[in-house]
Amino acid sequence: MNERPFTFCGEALSALTSGALWWPNESTLVVSDLHLGKAERMARRGGPMLPPYEIEETLDRLIGDCDATGARRVICLGDSFDDLGAAQATARAVSERLAPAMAGREWTWIEGNHDPGPVDIGGNHLAELQIGPLTFRHIAGHAPMGEVSGHYHPKARIVARGRSITRPCFLVDDARLILPAYGTYTGGLYCDHPDLAKLMSAQAIAILLGNPPMHIPMPRGLPQDP
Repeated sequence: MNERPFTFCGEALSALTSGALWWPNESTLVVSDLHLGKAERMARRGGPMLPPYEIEETLDRLIGDCDATGARRVICLGDSFDDLGAAQATARAVSERLAPAMAGREWTWIEGNHDPGPVDIGGNHLAELQIGPLTFRHIAGHAPMGEVSGHYHPKARIVARGRSITRPCFLVDDARLILPAYGTYTGGLYCDHPDLAKLMSAQAIAILLGNPPMHIPMPRGLPQDP
């Protein structure tokens, strides 16, 4: 399992190359922004037609992470469906595909801004969840310490050997941890964007997804060649 261990608020965590967060001492796997049903939503609204395979690919990756870690608890940090219509259209297929992975696990769906209400898919549905020193919610708020969230789909851009490289990333500082989007059809917000720059301290790092993930100081301006 490719991972980048790090410490956050005294807890030993790992950023997985898939974009999931692994908390081994709590046997907890955390993912954010699955955006299931995005192809259905775009087709319904007359947007570009996307290959309708993102649900299968995203869930296969999630089930693979569940199997690889042996997680006893899974937390999905909101925007698990692309909108309420996508949830209604795809909930049955998602439920059937996830049922074996959900069996015997504590599964929590955190409410997001795209999926504000619970769906008929099993598990717990909460606005936020606190476990030990960590608070899990969809959008970063005002928790003084230990906040784990998603929503922004952070990504980082660096220049190495004259070549620009862009990767989804985790953002971490002493108080706050923001996960990358886990879904197959998701864009991202560069971590030098003012909204993210205001949230994260000057000491924040970015953990770029890769094989294995790598960490760098959180970029805050134009990418530079190391």
